[in-house]
Amino acid sequence: QVQLVESGGGLVQPGESLRLSCVASGLTFSTTAMSWYRQAPGEERDFVASSFNAGASTNYARSVNGRFTISIDNAKNTLYLQMNNLKPEDKAVYYCNAQEYRNREYWGQGTQVTVSS
Repeated sequence: QVQLVESGGGLVQPGESLRLSCVASGLTFSTTAMSWYRQAPGEERDFVASSFNAGASTNYARSVNGRFTISIDNAKNTLYLQMNNLKPEDKAVYYCNAQEYRNREYWGQGTQVTVSS
């Protein structure tokens, strides 16, 4: 059974960093696209970053490119999102997403990131 569990969110000041984690079970990273999405209150759930082919390829939303890094630790079955130079606009609930190739899509429960002075 597939399960995604996010952690690592919290309250930080602008310019600080956080690393989010998503522990995945029941998935094969080599055949699963892993992504981070975020959703602020009253707004749509937006794409943040994705990792394909077990981390061989990555894509980022323009708003986070150069500040965020998505990565995978195969040994720990964990997806990460390193978030540097956080801005107030980054405040949102961050969700881990897994899309199996020509199969089902899964979501984690989300972890809250708050960026405030």
